Amino acid sequence: MIDKRLVPVKGLKKEPFSGSHFGMRYFLQADESKENFFAYVYPEPWSFENTSEEERISASFPITEEGMDAAVAWLFEMYESQKAKWQEAEKNCMHIVLNKGQA
Repeated sequence: MIDKRLVPVKGLKKEPFSGSHFGMRYFLQADESKENFFAYVYPEPWSFENTSEEERISASFPITEEGMDAAVAWLFEMYESQKAKWQEAEKNCMHIVLNKGQA
């Protein structure tokens, strides 16, 4: 999963950060105040911008070391609590992409 050492907390004020973990994609982005950031999770295969809002789950955290710790714990909780959903998304990832390309 995400290693908070790879995402400098202050770096979120400048650039968003994204990644994935076994079918669960995540996206971290500072709000307009640059005091807090949003963490989103959503299923594979699409990017954040190409995933509908209905499929995204989000939470807000302060841009601090403690906030990043809480966000990482939340990401783990989101993965564990919906593991079957993420595993299904990972399993069907290429089928979804291929089927959309044929539409």
